[in-house]
Amino acid sequence: GWFRRLLHKPKPSSVESSLNSSHSSSSLPSSSSSSAKTSSSSPSMRSVTGSVQLSPVSVPDISASGSPRWAKSYDVCLCHSEGDLELVEELLSYLEGQPERLRCFLQLRDAAAGSAVPTELCDAVRSSHCWVLLITPLFLHDPWCRYQMHQALAEAPMANGRTIPVLRGVDRREYPKELRNIYYISMVLKESSFKQIRDAILR
Repeated sequence: GWFRRLLHKPKPSSVESSLNSSHSSSSLPSSSSSSAKTSSSSPSMRSVTGSVQLSPVSVPDISASGSPRWAKSYDVCLCHSEGDLELVEELLSYLEGQPERLRCFLQLRDAAAGSAVPTELCDAVRSSHCWVLLITPLFLHDPWCRYQMHQALAEAPMANGRTIPVLRGVDRREYPKELRNIYYISMVLKESSFKQIRDAILR
């Protein structure tokens, strides 16, 4: 149903043209009531019709104390197979070494000793703003990786950029069907891919 609503959503250009036409018709020199009507138009109409003159919106500071970032314990949860640990540790070092000091959850490092694995996985997913799924051949054959993937999808069914699949050594035909509606990052060069992952997390 949500996909059908998205398809039938009116295009911004048609909305803007209708607003512009209504604005131009209301600003015809007729009487004082017409000028009052334009001055009392909604803020959204004024912002759309005057969008050319607006200054660009500044990006909010995610490090500020009032930022929604601090509502969760982690910025990102790294979901991976144990066989890919070396690559994930490189990614972890890169993300935590950035100026934003991204807070990453790595199961082998951050899981509480003595707690149940499923509980830790579910808590990590719920306590993170987004999830990076490092999809490799080992990931596809690891039941715990698929469990984490399903938990992430259950936490944010509409995706909204929170689930970030990263493919490495996996053909497009092997891309999990559950993620078919989500764009992925193809990891070829580590340096450029790490930057892409960081940018996706910050967005």
